[in-house]
Amino acid sequence: MTEYVILLAPSANRVYADQAARLVGAELAILLHQDAALDRVTLAGVEYLAVRVADPAELAPLGFGSATLALYRKDDDHLLPVRLDRPDEFDDDLVTIPKYSGKTNEQFTRLLINVTLAARPAARADRPRRPSILDPLCGRGTTLSTGLTLGYDVNGVELDPAAFEAYAAFLRTYLRRKRIKHTLTVNPVRRDGRHLGSRLEATIAPRPDRQFKITVFTGDTRQSAALYGQRRFDAVITDAPYGVAHGSHGAGRKASGRDRSAANLLAEAVPVWAEQLRPGGALGVAWNTYGLSRTDFASIATRAGLIMVDGGPYAELGHRVDSSINRDILVAIKPQ
Repeated sequence: MTEYVILLAPSANRVYADQAARLVGAELAILLHQDAALDRVTLAGVEYLAVRVADPAELAPLGFGSATLALYRKDDDHLLPVRLDRPDEFDDDLVTIPKYSGKTNEQFTRLLINVTLAARPAARADRPRRPSILDPLCGRGTTLSTGLTLGYDVNGVELDPAAFEAYAAFLRTYLRRKRIKHTLTVNPVRRDGRHLGSRLEATIAPRPDRQFKITVFTGDTRQSAALYGQRRFDAVITDAPYGVAHGSHGAGRKASGRDRSAANLLAEAVPVWAEQLRPGGALGVAWNTYGLSRTDFASIATRAGLIMVDGGPYAELGHRVDSSINRDILVAIKPQ
């Protein structure tokens, strides 16, 4: 067994403060299919994450990591740099350029995608087929753009037409300025003569041998299955709102007529999302445990026919964001 150490990107510490190494240690352990979070070590006053493997090829998934800056092999008292291949298909500014209130942190979004996709039974056999992702609460597209960057086909549903239009405008402008070959259309969705919303469809080719697809609908997330029909996805991944209105129907509505209860929203939406998963697909949801306990959320997922992924490094993903938000990640699998 050879020992390697991983240097984390400094920005991770600004985002997660003293929890950065713990969270990323859990994420990387999941990517490497290890049973426990990676150990933290300090060398010459600098903190690293340590891992021991028999075959260096086992470390290939580290390139997907949300905060992996560099990899070194320990050789007596020396650290020898090791090449770390990254899967990114686009520059990171596809994710970092948009700035707006309520945007999910880019590193956390990448972590959320990684730990969800890695939980699937087929995770080690994805290539050459690319997993497909649905974010049914996609907002202005942080998860969609992160998924594209990692090389996945992405899909979304967003209730707010303004957020939908902002993402469509950004994506169109970005692709043109970067001179990336693409087609992108936004068309109305009609049924029985009624206007139901809009649909964005794009095909993006960052290079001749690579092509990615993106589809986004406007609409209520609880109608996601109706919007996508028979389409099924390898993963449904979303950062649930922390008490922010994101629905127009259901119990728990305020005077505005819009549901502000994340617990009510998830109870109604998770069975819909579970229906949209392929057998063996994974649901990954980040949510505020102050509004819904992990036990209660697990019950919602179980009633929807999903199997919880729990324990080991998956038990290390909860963290405090601020005084009103304690964020955790629930991952569950649809039986094959």
